Amino acid sequence: MRSHLLNDTTAEHYRRSVTEGVERVAAKLATTDRPFTGVTVDALAPRIEQIDLDKPLRDTTAVLDELEDVYLRDAIYFHHPRYLAHLNCPVVIPAVLGEAVLAAVNSSLDTWDQSAGGTLMERKLIDWTTARIGLGPAADGVFTSGGTQSNLQALLLAREEAKSDSLARLRIFASEVSHFSVRKSAKLLGLGQDAVVPIPVDHDKRMQTLALAHELERCQKDGLIPMAVVATAGTTDFGSIDPLPEIAELCARFGAWMHVDAAYGCGLLASLKYRDRIDGIERADSVTVDYHKSFFQPVSSSAVLVRDASTLRHATYHAEYLNPRRMVEERIPNQVDKSLQTTRRFDALKLWMTLRTMGADGIGELFDEVCDLAAEGWELLAADPRFDIVVRPSLSTLVFRCIPAAVTDPAEIDRANLYARKALFASGDAVVAGTKVAGRHYLKFTLLNPETTTADISAVLDLIAGHAEQYLGEPLDRAC
Repeated sequence: MRSHLLNDTTAEHYRRSVTEGVERVAAKLATTDRPFTGVTVDALAPRIEQIDLDKPLRDTTAVLDELEDVYLRDAIYFHHPRYLAHLNCPVVIPAVLGEAVLAAVNSSLDTWDQSAGGTLMERKLIDWTTARIGLGPAADGVFTSGGTQSNLQALLLAREEAKSDSLARLRIFASEVSHFSVRKSAKLLGLGQDAVVPIPVDHDKRMQTLALAHELERCQKDGLIPMAVVATAGTTDFGSIDPLPEIAELCARFGAWMHVDAAYGCGLLASLKYRDRIDGIERADSVTVDYHKSFFQPVSSSAVLVRDASTLRHATYHAEYLNPRRMVEERIPNQVDKSLQTTRRFDALKLWMTLRTMGADGIGELFDEVCDLAAEGWELLAADPRFDIVVRPSLSTLVFRCIPAAVTDPAEIDRANLYARKALFASGDAVVAGTKVAGRHYLKFTLLNPETTTADISAVLDLIAGHAEQYLGEPLDRAC
């Protein structure tokens, strides 16, 4: 069994095994002609269930053959231009190379004596990101597993900075279309059911600052504490960006911590054309970024950034075996002092490899392409009488639904759209997402693939309309 350990004596075995795996995946990518096979749970589950994990195959080729049957054949392939559903991006090759390196070396980024240069490289990337945001010379941060963890840590810091002896008095303000992790974080942090105050949004799905001001004033009047305002730079459903400068002014006036959830919109930090859409982010006390959404990185690659490095002390705990206090005096950098995690992958290496190969402008060009594509997609949808579109995109999301001319029952229209999405997924021809707007079912394109074209969008719209027609039993009128 020692022959399977990666070390100096098995280097050639490692090379052959990884090469064989890479060749399998490369062949799959080269021949995949649709994002999904349409396999059902009932069809796939028995194949996996029958595998006896106590009886290993022992031969790597046999294992890869089995993997083809239970995973590779039916995986969802985000690289395909007609995967248009969730915030899953195709990944860049330098980052995939970084993933292979970090997995093999297996550094843990919690302490210096487990990572050495990895610690300094992560810190360099944090400094690079905070500089792009404009948080100032005292800024800092740490890589995380994703936006949910980043939001949780940011709100933990906000809770501690509020310095209240009564958690029941603390309030968090976020738009009604903010990410669910805001409410989840409030619960995990021991706050009350009413801790998160939803703020209405305007017709562009942006937080209404007048409503925010009103709620902050009411909070103050009721003797409550405005712990934090969560502004979203790229909502999950609509890609909408809250008015960051106005929110910053209100946070300053009422003494609230300003957190910007830019998990989606962080791609604008590298944009050559649209960076001004997140002006005001530099006034935040903390920021969430997900490089694995709009920097074209493999999951997971995220970070939480803070204006004042000293606030990260709220996540610091010392253990004699890990990071004893004397290490601070000896100026030994331990990232565990900043993180909610202990053992932590060197996910920063993927972004490092990307920047050193492509540069920030290369990332920005790709993200600008999908933002441009969304604008073109909006024009297509706005001109097509078969569809109703919700908002003009600020990033790369389009929310819309079929509106049959001869059907007036909203519930029936809902069912037609739900059927169309389900039928499209079952066909494997394309994958789209769904959401609700004002209680009604809508469909969603999340465009994160620069290889997607307007022709792809038009083709998928025709497929959606065709499935809706099949459900309704009548053609949708395309005539203007």
